[in-house]
Amino acid sequence: MAERFPWEAAMAFGLGVLRLAPREFWAMTPRELASAMRACGHGLHAPPGRAEMEALMRAFPDPPRTMPARETPGHRRD
Repeated sequence: MAERFPWEAAMAFGLGVLRLAPREFWAMTPRELASAMRACGHGLHAPPGRAEMEALMRAFPDPPRTMPARETPGHRRD
């Protein structure tokens, strides 16, 4: 069975993201809409899975957070 065209996603992108008027949206061909979606980065990559995210976090760890020095009463840091 052939996959159905994703009308909900297409309309959400065309009307919501591109902010096309309905007349402009319905005048587009599916190929034009697909090109616009790719140009905006939609449909190019699936989000990374857990294993890929964990590998990225190991490869690029966040720097350790440092706590700001506390001021004690009567002492100021200048």
